[in-house]
Amino acid sequence: MSRSGYSEDGDQWAIIRWRGAVRSAVRGRRGQAFLKEMLVALDSLPAPRLIDGELEADGEACALGSVGKSRGIEMAGIDPENQEAVSYAFGIPPALAAEIMYINDEAAAYWIEENPEQRWWRVREWVARHIAR
Repeated sequence: MSRSGYSEDGDQWAIIRWRGAVRSAVRGRRGQAFLKEMLVALDSLPAPRLIDGELEADGEACALGSVGKSRGIEMAGIDPENQEAVSYAFGIPPALAAEIMYINDEAAAYWIEENPEQRWWRVREWVARHIAR
């Protein structure tokens, strides 16, 4: 199981329900506010780089971690493998937290070796694309 919570158990109805929860979380008022905040946080990073697998490490952050840094959240005590803890810490639905972790960590094409700068551009584009106009 990945940090995002996606698995390959093959339960199609569970996947359909989960994707509905993600869509609702992204489109909702809280989700839209968070995505707008994330876009600002991504653009405010000292360097356009995102790490994977952790919220923050060595002064760098993942997409969620960029928001944590901008909010001044102490992320050392948050287990990035615990979706509930992550969603609680950021005040967003678990489905949105998991989706952002998936986009940050796993959404790149598996045959492409992605560096932190490429990850930043890909994630930033995803965030911008999902903000309602």
